[in-house]
Amino acid sequence: MEGGKPSLALVYQAVQALYHDPDPAGKERASLWLGELQRSMYAWEVSDQLLQLKQDVESCYFAAQTMKMKIQTSFYELPPETHNALRDSLLTHIQNLKDLSPIIVTQLALAIADLALQMASWKGCVHTLIEKYNNDISSMPFLIEILTVLPEEVHSRSLRIGANRRTEIIEDLAYYSSTVVTLLTTCVEKTGNDEKMLIKVFRCLGSWFNLGVLDSNFMASNQLLMVLFQVLQRDETSTNLHEASSDCVCSALYAIENVDTNVALALQLFQGVLTLETAYHMAVAREDLDKVLNYCRIFTELCETFLETTVRTPGQGMGDLRTLELLLICAGHPQYEVVEISFNFWYRLGEHLYKINDPTLHAIFRPYIQRLLHCLARHCQLDPDHEGIPEDTDDFGEFRMRVSDLVKDVIFLVGSMECFAQLYSTLKDGNPPWEVTEAVLFIMASIAKSVDPENNPTLTEVLQQIVLLPESVHMAVRYTSIELVGEMSEVVDRNPRFLDSVLNYLMKGLREKPLASAAAKAIHNICSVCRDHMAQHFHGLLDIARSLDSFALSTEAAVGLLKGTALVLARLPLEKIAECLSDLCAVQVMALKKLLTEQSTNGKSADPTVWLDRLAVIFRHTNPIVENGQTHPCQKVIQEIWPVLSETLNTHQADNRIVERCCRCLRFAVRCVGKGSASLLQPLVTQMVGVYQVYPHSCFLYLGSILVDEYGMEEGCRQGLLDMLQALCMPTFQLLEQPNGLRNHPDTVDDLFRLATRFVQRSPVTLLSSSIIIHIIQCAIAATSLDHRDANCSVMKFVRDLIHTGVANDHEEDFEVRKRLIGQAMEQHGQQLVTQLMHSCCFCLPPYTLPDVAEVLWEVMVFDRPTFCRWLESALKGLPKETSGGAVTVTHKQCSTVCLSGASNSQVISETCL
Repeated sequence: MEGGKPSLALVYQAVQALYHDPDPAGKERASLWLGELQRSMYAWEVSDQLLQLKQDVESCYFAAQTMKMKIQTSFYELPPETHNALRDSLLTHIQNLKDLSPIIVTQLALAIADLALQMASWKGCVHTLIEKYNNDISSMPFLIEILTVLPEEVHSRSLRIGANRRTEIIEDLAYYSSTVVTLLTTCVEKTGNDEKMLIKVFRCLGSWFNLGVLDSNFMASNQLLMVLFQVLQRDETSTNLHEASSDCVCSALYAIENVDTNVALALQLFQGVLTLETAYHMAVAREDLDKVLNYCRIFTELCETFLETTVRTPGQGMGDLRTLELLLICAGHPQYEVVEISFNFWYRLGEHLYKINDPTLHAIFRPYIQRLLHCLARHCQLDPDHEGIPEDTDDFGEFRMRVSDLVKDVIFLVGSMECFAQLYSTLKDGNPPWEVTEAVLFIMASIAKSVDPENNPTLTEVLQQIVLLPESVHMAVRYTSIELVGEMSEVVDRNPRFLDSVLNYLMKGLREKPLASAAAKAIHNICSVCRDHMAQHFHGLLDIARSLDSFALSTEAAVGLLKGTALVLARLPLEKIAECLSDLCAVQVMALKKLLTEQSTNGKSADPTVWLDRLAVIFRHTNPIVENGQTHPCQKVIQEIWPVLSETLNTHQADNRIVERCCRCLRFAVRCVGKGSASLLQPLVTQMVGVYQVYPHSCFLYLGSILVDEYGMEEGCRQGLLDMLQALCMPTFQLLEQPNGLRNHPDTVDDLFRLATRFVQRSPVTLLSSSIIIHIIQCAIAATSLDHRDANCSVMKFVRDLIHTGVANDHEEDFEVRKRLIGQAMEQHGQQLVTQLMHSCCFCLPPYTLPDVAEVLWEVMVFDRPTFCRWLESALKGLPKETSGGAVTVTHKQCSTVCLSGASNSQVISETCL
């Protein structure tokens, strides 16, 4: 921080501005200045002094938050001899400020917990804290707060304490866990029914359950469990206490998921939860939705915990099916939010039963699923006074989508055909109100695809009845019936005699604004499944495509219609495809030409993305079967369209979004005709490189990877593609070499290494023999530390595939050349690569990236194991062996284990240091 340590008055003034300045610009300036202070070394002393002054809530909160942040992220700044003083200071502050504000206490508690986790010299911190404060009732709230956040912080990603230290801490906390529970029990006995204290106690107990260190036998006979269920059984329990109690029970149930090793505690929890049914009914009677939701959470967690027991021994002991009854009672609640809580359990139950595939078991659980489906159908009903179509995007619409997914997952237990027929009979034999009809049709649409369409009279009858629905029925019923028809496309394919009537029905919907998008989606489904039958209707589809914007379609629905039309187009005779494709593209091409003309005449720039997206979907899905030697029927059309696409790209070259759409369209055009697009290669590459020099849009790199994939194995194209790669790399490296360039441009990193990987796959010797390969490898090594999922994945894949080309003897004549070239590259960069990978694993990358790193290390080891082991040993020796808090991050034995076992255990060292 420039200018040295700021005065407390200046800091206080900035804090006041942050919270009270009416000018947003003033708040922003204060925030930036305080952020700079927090990152400086002065933050330690300033925070400590602010906390001592105890001037007001805002300054103390800022100081407490700063202290927590510094301990989390910058603990290494403090020399070891200051650690004890920092601990004592924090404990003094939390005691002095305990009555000022709960949020300050929480921040200081987190600071103390994070310090304890990093400060290896603070042995038995739990014991120390309890001994120091347990006799002072006024200190109990902050003591319990520290004991609550301590287990929560053990697995915090903010603290990189290493697996060794984390294991040591967990063992230490497990050793003192009974002491903590005894303290909590004593606290409840002393404070009686003090609600705030009970909430703190249950939150703390839940935190220790979540860490998984409580002794289950000790807890099974503990008084706290009894108090917990007494609180949940009482009708007068407040909302906040009820929620804390429910959270604690859920944590306890989650902690004993392995029921067989926690039998005593499992039995206590099982019996305790079963006593809550009456309390649930009381909450329903009082219309207390918060409590109802809490009980449903508890019942669901009970079922999740005892799922395997229930499936293994249904109706016996802790496999008692009353657990499912509790969930079905909740499913009967009129608010759909209640039943939604249990969805994950029903998914898991269905998955278990599907894997076991035991008809006897299915028969036991079938009645429960039938009752669940009945409840779900009722919950899916729209309000009787609802007008228009069902909403897809509101909360209720999303709930219905989740119901649809759940029904698809569990319907096998009931039988798709039986359920479909039963649902249809409720409509056929009765005369239900429109909202019931719509909900039934919705569930039928969910399961229609899982019903065998072969020789099924019920399905054909349903189809016949739907297309005869009068236009006078409620709009929502028409909308859902159109969706059902779309889901029954397999039935139409098996019964082509219905195709005309189905298409006429859908065309009526297409002409009505509320139904148009649903009808378009249904037509798309019919086209996808009934391609051969739809070929005779292609010109009707073409007419729809020509007048697409006369229908009230969403963008997605319009693109879907064009996709369906393209799929049918691909089934036409080859000699007709070119003309029909030209007709299909004509509307889009004319629209692009019109926009370009307007741009050139009056300078008005209009957005061409709608037309580019439509062309892209046409090219993507026009995939006719072309025999070897035949000219691709789409080749001529794409050549004719190229000038318009090229001019559109030039016109909008500064706009990344439009350029991306242009590249996407060109990508699918190239994929459509494959090597038939050879005549476009030179002008396309020339334009890409030219624009990229000025506007380095990463999508050009991606498009380049497509060209390499298509033409990289063609001898005559390799040098031209290499020239393209080199031309694209120069501005790319300039961009990535800027300060924070890799972090600021992850898309560029991702697409660059996709391009490089395609070259490795299609023409490795061309790339390895070039001068650019050294720079690409150096860039890859630098980018291994980038913690962006896609970018890191592309970098690792490139390095892995590159080395693998020198490992995999695929009997190609260039194998020895590849092996020699990889050997030269590894000799030059191998040590740097291994060192950087180990450093990235330990200090930069999230755990999900480690398998990709392990694959790279494996390839290096397979290529040259003795040399790799030397590189690995050198890399490991360079890692820090202790944290700034004195904890051992990696032992000599662990280092030796990794060196001896090679890359197969490369995750050991990284996990140790995380």
